[in-house]
Amino acid sequence: MGSALIVAAFLRWVETAKSHERARAANALARAYLKSDMEPQERQSALMAMTYLLDDPSPQVRLALADALAHEARAPRTLMVSLAEDQPEIASAVILHSPVLCDADLVDIAGRGTVETRALIAARREVNVGVAAALAEIGDAAELEVLLENPGARITVFTLRRIAERHGRSDRIRALLLEREDLTSAVRQLLVQFVAEALAGSDLVVGAIGSRRIERIAREAGDTATIALLADVHGDELTRLTDQLRCAGRLTPAFLMHALCAARTDFFSSAIVAISGLEERRVRSILATGRFHAVRALLESAGLSRDVSSLFVEAIMLWRNLIQSASGIELDHIAQRLVQRYRGDASLSEPARALIDMVERLAIAEERRMARDYATGFALAAA
Repeated sequence: MGSALIVAAFLRWVETAKSHERARAANALARAYLKSDMEPQERQSALMAMTYLLDDPSPQVRLALADALAHEARAPRTLMVSLAEDQPEIASAVILHSPVLCDADLVDIAGRGTVETRALIAARREVNVGVAAALAEIGDAAELEVLLENPGARITVFTLRRIAERHGRSDRIRALLLEREDLTSAVRQLLVQFVAEALAGSDLVVGAIGSRRIERIAREAGDTATIALLADVHGDELTRLTDQLRCAGRLTPAFLMHALCAARTDFFSSAIVAISGLEERRVRSILATGRFHAVRALLESAGLSRDVSSLFVEAIMLWRNLIQSASGIELDHIAQRLVQRYRGDASLSEPARALIDMVERLAIAEERRMARDYATGFALAAA
């Protein structure tokens, strides 16, 4: 009997067979297509029969096809694309395992699919760069958690940033991102800001502390975390992070003074370059060797007001003197020295006094940290 007649007989039988019989036949037909040595015409006829079964009213029949074909590299692509867009219990194995689906197929399926569909794509054994990028653009937090947990997902730095921008306010997303060694400092800083925002927006915290105070605490906590992050950022990455902070309006006098007090001098120089637009070599030269008025003019050209520029020059001079005295360990005490120099100075303007108040809080925090370190060391020595 010719293949066309076989297919015709099969289709007539399908019209009257029960659903469980059709399901067994579908599974057997799919396995024969994959494993048997068929002539080209026979193979085409089998494909036509399976394609016809895609419209079978019983999900059991379509599920039998999917089970037989899901893991097979020789499965017909047209069938797999159709099965991947069937109802979830049929599509799941195909989406999760089929080697036939290319990146373009997966991107299309993700765009047309549900959260569950995208989660299955994110959980595939291998997720290529383009698919991961598409999921980052359209996915909800749930499926992006799956993507970040998948060791077989190839995720670029740009995609990680998009995930952080879109879902960095999710606690679980933040945790998964921060565990990654390939996360850039710019993205880490962005996540720090989301933590600060979450703290400032907590009804419980606001009720206990008050909105104005919590805003200040959250801002300073965010600044402290960012300053700590800057210790390990250098070169082009430092430039990119500085630009990010500038665009976000974060390069405030308070933040820049915090950076100086923490001895983040490379960052401070980079910030002045970014704000002033002056040539980097010139900025670094003035900060490193310029006299008082030259440094003050540089800082004021970057937008610092006359009210506070002298405080910054004093901090820079302290930094220079401490480095030249080879007492690098004392760099952490710049805040204390500034407070000693200006506390009680009646000539300070209101902005300068507010800046000194902030510096004093830094000095107090540093003293408390040193006390904790001392106590811990003493306890360990006594153990």
